[in-house]
Amino acid sequence: MITTFYPPYSFGGDGIFVHRLANELARRGHFVEVIHCIDAFRLLAQREPESVYQNHPNVTVHGLKSSFGFLSPLATQQTGLPVFKSGPIRKILKKGFDVIHYHNISLIGGPKILQYGQAIKLYTMHEYWLVCPTHVLFKFNREVCTRPRCFTCGLTYKRPPQWWRHSAVMRFSVQHVDAFIAPSRFSKEIHKRMGLTAPIEYLPHFVPETGNEARVPAAANGSPPERKPYFLFVGRLEKIKGLQTIISVFRRYKKAELWIAGSGTYERHLQNLAKDLDNIRFLGHRTKDELQPLYRDAVALVVPSLSYEVFALVILEAFLQRTPAIVRNIGGMPEIIQESGGGFVYDTEPELIHAMEKLMSDSSHRNRLGESGFRTLREKWTVDAHMKSYLGLIRQITAHGNRSMKFHSPAHRSNNL
Repeated sequence: MITTFYPPYSFGGDGIFVHRLANELARRGHFVEVIHCIDAFRLLAQREPESVYQNHPNVTVHGLKSSFGFLSPLATQQTGLPVFKSGPIRKILKKGFDVIHYHNISLIGGPKILQYGQAIKLYTMHEYWLVCPTHVLFKFNREVCTRPRCFTCGLTYKRPPQWWRHSAVMRFSVQHVDAFIAPSRFSKEIHKRMGLTAPIEYLPHFVPETGNEARVPAAANGSPPERKPYFLFVGRLEKIKGLQTIISVFRRYKKAELWIAGSGTYERHLQNLAKDLDNIRFLGHRTKDELQPLYRDAVALVVPSLSYEVFALVILEAFLQRTPAIVRNIGGMPEIIQESGGGFVYDTEPELIHAMEKLMSDSSHRNRLGESGFRTLREKWTVDAHMKSYLGLIRQITAHGNRSMKFHSPAHRSNNL
């Protein structure tokens, strides 16, 4: 596995997913080595990680650090090459692997790293870096991107221009990948629409079951009787996550509280927006174990993202606790609701309020939606379902050497990834 961010040196869902995938493979008898960039985390976080993550004994983690510090990821961002980390990466890959699986490679190697090593090569598209310098297709940090203006948009994000994007390096490098993996159908289609002609396979993410999935909500409406019912937001506190749009809703909607779990660069602004509201609580960063009862006892999870989310793992986390979700009609999120029947999709504030009111006033409906989400999770978004398709894809590439092969049932295990 090659990725810029890996827990605890990570920020969002992509690092968490890579950690889960690596360790689930290890539990199934595979030997997994992870290469990630500590310098990149330190550059963006300006701190050391706060959490602790454990790895299976079969997982070996290479947290790369350069004597050039933050200049290393900056050089990669500018050149598209693993300038100061090329040697260590090549040395690790010389061990020989059956599969090299790339994830977010923007600051650990750029497109050039796709050419490194000899193995079956997979690339999971956790975001839109292949077609967007800012990764998120959120133009000028205010609207979804429909007509790219990459140079001026990048300046809005205070990122220096990537001149290598005007060369052939990306086009040449993607040819070294046997299959790109899209966690949502939306992501697959938008990459095609924006010019990626390589083979793309649809394979949604998963969440591991925790052993708490059999627990029922503490009360019929999803909230203990001694406190006011609440809706839950979980995620990074950044503008693109859209939390500001529902703070304004709770300024008028007083029947329930809004609980917010997460932290980020937009946190202070959001706190200022809500400073005079007694029905909004900022809980700060919460661990996975701390989040489970918060999901379980919420009336619903609200996901108001303004950008094209590839796949919102928080929705599956809510389903695991039999809690429905209300999501904005954008990106890959509506697919999860449409496939599961586990909540509501909204476009406007009145539609959001209608969904909230429906769940507040009809607890049996709330519970039916939660159960529907949970059932679909057990069918489609489990570890076993993901591994069946994941290993099936590897088997097909191994057997046929055909970059356009589709998924079939697996009967093969690769030993080193």
